[in-house]
Amino acid sequence: MLRWNEESSQVQAAALMRPAVSASEKVESICQTILAKVNAQGDAALLALAKEFDNRAEPRLRVPLDEINAAEKMLSPELKYAIDTAYANVKCFHQAQLPKDIKLSTQPGVECELKYQAIEAVGIYVPGGSAPLPSSVIMQGVLAQLSGAKTVVLTTPVQGDKAINPAILYAAKLCGITTIIESGGAGAIAAMAYGTESVPKVNKIFGPGNSFVTMAKQLVAQTIPGMAIDMPAGPSEVLVIADERANPEFIAADLLSQAEHGADSQVILLCNSETIIKQTQDALTRQLANLSRKDTAEQALVNSSLILVDSIAQAFDVSAQYGPEHLILQLADASPYLDAVKNAGSVFVGDYTPESAGDYASGTNHVLPTYGYSATYSSLNLLDFFRTYTVQTISKSGLTELSKAILPLADAEGLDAHANAVSIRLEAINNEQ
Repeated sequence: MLRWNEESSQVQAAALMRPAVSASEKVESICQTILAKVNAQGDAALLALAKEFDNRAEPRLRVPLDEINAAEKMLSPELKYAIDTAYANVKCFHQAQLPKDIKLSTQPGVECELKYQAIEAVGIYVPGGSAPLPSSVIMQGVLAQLSGAKTVVLTTPVQGDKAINPAILYAAKLCGITTIIESGGAGAIAAMAYGTESVPKVNKIFGPGNSFVTMAKQLVAQTIPGMAIDMPAGPSEVLVIADERANPEFIAADLLSQAEHGADSQVILLCNSETIIKQTQDALTRQLANLSRKDTAEQALVNSSLILVDSIAQAFDVSAQYGPEHLILQLADASPYLDAVKNAGSVFVGDYTPESAGDYASGTNHVLPTYGYSATYSSLNLLDFFRTYTVQTISKSGLTELSKAILPLADAEGLDAHANAVSIRLEAINNEQ
């Protein structure tokens, strides 16, 4: 337990430091090497990376269409129902976000439009190194489907001699995705960014991943003209704000639900009760012992913090400093504090709103900014799959009137050609009269 007000600013900062960030220089160097290999060698590099990092003796890249179609039969009725339900809820929530073009006259004879156009080719990264994540397929695939993108590429790693998980294939089929590539990590990001013999080049890459995936996304966005990414979505993190009447078992369960994602995940508790924190520590020990991914969660907890704050108000201040991907409010009444929420990717309000609901099936998106980027990035939404552009149409009378604003501004900026493009038209209008 860390007593916030009794620690130095250095200790406080260390408690909120992401483990993956501290290793970023090494990660960047490795990713640059991988990107260069994939750019130069294409499919051959991807196959070599699958052997090296995923322990695949005979790797392949494209998943045959007949395997995608057959996946549904391999699912239990319960899992198929769960995927169908999650798909329907996510589609319902995001369909309401479909944009509408705007058209208006800013002044007589001057018509302006804002138009939305789907990004033509998108890449979806689905983590899968330690566990299959059909939910991640749904969270991204539904949005690509709703946008009407012409090319959708899905990449996901497959370990050893395992077959790609049928739940991933079925979720992809629901979303209309047929280009599925068995490749992960920085190599998969490079393949979608540069294009290879088997992997179509895309315009924008989406999806969460480990620190290598996150770094690779940032590097391709910085170095490839026209390439974009959704956000720096990396290792998962959760911050719980709990009061003195919160349930320690609920708190521990929520912390562990993120800790089990990966060893580089991070979980933080901010609480105004020393008793609740101690009870949460006990609950963590008990619940951890029963987890199938105990070792992974245990490693994540090493980089995590249970922090005693003086007040709930102070907890929100600390949370804003951290900028959590997920923010859980286990408070008797969270409503007075909702306006105090800052820099959070997604917020879960009340004792009975676990983060797991948003991860899977409530309808909101689970692709969220991490590393503190929630201060400037938003949760994934349908507009991320669109680009906007503007159109203007001006009549003769409209230009005549608008020139009273254009010409003085062009003159003030010393841009004679700008002014001439208007003046020459005004002269033609006057000659017609």
